[in-house]
Order: sequence, then structure tokens, then C-alpha cells
Amino acid sequence: MSSATPPQSPDPQPSGEQTDGAQPSGEPTADRPQARAAALLRRPALWVLPTVLTALVTLLLSLLYMGGIVNPTDSLSRLPIALVDEDEGRPLPGQREDLGKQITDAVAASKATEDTVDWRRLDRAGLADALAAGKVYGALVVPADFTASVAALTTEQADTRPTIQVLTNPGVGSLGSGMAAQINTKAARQASLDIGRQLTAADRAADPRTRLLLSDPVSVAQQVGHPIGDHSGLGLSAFYYALLLVLGGFIGGNLISTGVDTSLGYMDSELGPWHTRRPTVPISRTQTLVLKMVMTAGVSVLAATLVMVATVTILGMDAPHLPMLWLFSYCAILAVGLGVQAINAAFGGIGQLVSMFVFIALALPSSGATVPLQATPGFFRFLSTFEPMHQLASGVRSILYFDARADAGLARGWIMIAVGTAAALVFGFAMTRYYDRKGLHRLTPQPA
Repeated sequence: MSSATPPQSPDPQPSGEQTDGAQPSGEPTADRPQARAAALLRRPALWVLPTVLTALVTLLLSLLYMGGIVNPTDSLSRLPIALVDEDEGRPLPGQREDLGKQITDAVAASKATEDTVDWRRLDRAGLADALAAGKVYGALVVPADFTASVAALTTEQADTRPTIQVLTNPGVGSLGSGMAAQINTKAARQASLDIGRQLTAADRAADPRTRLLLSDPVSVAQQVGHPIGDHSGLGLSAFYYALLLVLGGFIGGNLISTGVDTSLGYMDSELGPWHTRRPTVPISRTQTLVLKMVMTAGVSVLAATLVMVATVTILGMDAPHLPMLWLFSYCAILAVGLGVQAINAAFGGIGQLVSMFVFIALALPSSGATVPLQATPGFFRFLSTFEPMHQLASGVRSILYFDARADAGLARGWIMIAVGTAAALVFGFAMTRYYDRKGLHRLTPQPA
């Protein structure tokens, strides 16, 4: 937007479009010689604003993007992982509890993970539900025959090692699922060594082969706990699809804003060497915002459709619940686009920069779709409570991987879309009505 000026009437007899054949103000005349770049470069005022803004934006983007992912292990806090004890065997001689209970108690009480992991004790049904809703990043499962299998190691049938299961959940993201698998595998290996010390101490007469088996008796089997499709980008398709929705709303909103301002004569249009300046149309800021928002609602239909055509039809992305996915995509693009229009209406020329930070710079590192929020600094976890990418990625993830379950993030996605849409409408129209009441109109005189 142009800066506010007192209201003036447009040229009563506008000459229509002016192209490079006309002589708008700013072009050299006999009285106004053409400026030279060398002379302008010596003006400090020309350098100040772009230099300061470029430096600030570059610094902030670097801190935001790298700050969220540079050290996920040290930032890890309360990563939810399921802990399941199905062991039904009798306790070993001299012990009061079966090994499954001993292992799960030791894992849950471990000082090494008390701040980094949120161990959730579940039964098999609870585990299946938690994996299917994306509420846990993985699971450590002690099977029903575990104690019996360990006891068999001290007999002549000591050829089969007992197994602890490590389940992954790729739908929550490959990095988060991988981190959970690494934690679970380390816990299972430590449990194996602890059991080995007990067995070798109890059977000192065993032959060397048996003692070697008893020293590290447990094998670890890693399996997928909740499978996703082969065309799901290893659990990243939800993030990139949500990113397309945000970019569609952001770019579309800005293109509509620029196109409307150009058509109404508040901005010049330049395409290569061709320059056009249209007559200024008298219109209030509020009515301009109405026009832009209605156009955003219409164009978002096309944007949502094309995103699905490109990703699902052409590229073959796995995508169940297609009607739900389209509706969610449309509403997400619309909410972002309306937010862009409101910010541009409020901030004018720097509106695109402000909306870039709101919808892109702050939103991407706080999305939790590539790096789990539990593995990011607290500042990004705070941003995730209201930044749009986290809400949209959670909703898309629920539709694509978790059967569109409300408790898998879809309900929160819909709620935050509604909140964002309402906030954009209230903020945008509150600001434009304020400007209009103050007489800060956008009309500018037409050049002779």
C-alpha cells in the first residue's frame, strides 16, 4: 500500500492508461535531467533502509531456521514413547517379579531419560490406539513369553534368544520416530546386559558357549507399529503438503493484493520495459479489503484443487479421505490468504515482510512436522501453540496417516483455522475502518 495522504479527487478527465509512450512524472525532461546511478550511490539515505532491513531479516531467519534444528538431542524434552509389559511368565528362581515388570520399571525410572522421555505405560489395546492417533513416537514392548524364554536359556534348549520389540511410528515423522527407536533400542540393550549379569551370576558352572549367550541374552526386533503408505515420503508428505497450503495462501494473497492495487490505480504495473499506470478509482480502505478478501475466497478454490491434482493425481501421493482433504486444504489456504490481506491492509508497504514472518519464518521451525517439538527449544514450542504451520500439518497428518481422527490433530487443525479466519477478519476490518474514520485515504493525484 502507498502511504496515507489527505483525500484528493482523481483527475476529472483521466487520460486512461499511460504506457511508456506517455510521459509520466519521474521521466527526464529538459528541466529535469536524468539521474545517474553513480551520483545516487553517494547518498547515504539511499543505503540505510535496505541495508538495515536486509541485515535484520537475514539475522532473524538464520537464528529461527537453524535454532530449531541445530541440536535436537540436547533440546529433547518429554518425547512421548509407549512402554508395554505383556510378560506372563513366572518369576525366575529367587526373584519376586517377572522380568517384564523388572525391565519396564527400570526403564521408566531411569535417570538417563527422566527429562528427555515421557514413558507412557500402556496395554496392547492402548498401544494400538496411541500409535493410530500419532500420540506416541514409538514403543518398547516386552512380549508375553519373555521370562519363559530367558529361563529356557539355562537349559539344554538354549539356542533361541528372547526378544524385546521396538515399534516405530513413521506417521509422526521419520526423525521423531527414529529418535524414539534409538532410545528404545538403547534401553533394550541395557536391559539385556542387566539380565545377563543376573544369569551368569546364577549359573557359574555353565560352559563358555552358554556363558557367552547368557551375558547378552536378549535380541531386539524393530518393527513398524503403525504402517503408512509407500508414497508418503517416509512420513514427510504431510509436512510438505501443509507447506504447499501455506505457500498457496501466502503467495496467492499477495498476488491478489498487488493485482487489485494495480487495477485500481494505486500501484504502477511494470512488465519488462512496459509500464502501465491506470486511473485511480475512488474507494475506501475498507471496501478495498472487502474486494481482496472476496477474491481470495474465490481463488482459493482453484488453489486447493490444483494442489490436490498435482500431489495426488499426477505425483501419486497416498491420500485417503479425498473430500475431507480438499475441504481442509481450501479452508487452510483461505485462512492464510485472509491473514495476508489483513496484514497488508494494516501495515501497508511492509505488510508482505510482516506476513512472511508470521506465515513462513516463524511457522516453519515451529511446525513440529520434521523435527519433533519435544526436540526443539522452548521458544519454538511456544510458537507452535498459535503459528499456523503446526496446526495445518497436524490436521493434514491426521487425514493422510491416521484415518482422519479428530484426536490425531484434525480437531485442533479445524479449530485453529476457524480462529485464524476470525482473527484475520476482525483485525483487518478494525484497522481499515480506523484508517477510514481518520481520513487516511489512499487517493493520489494523477500525473499530468
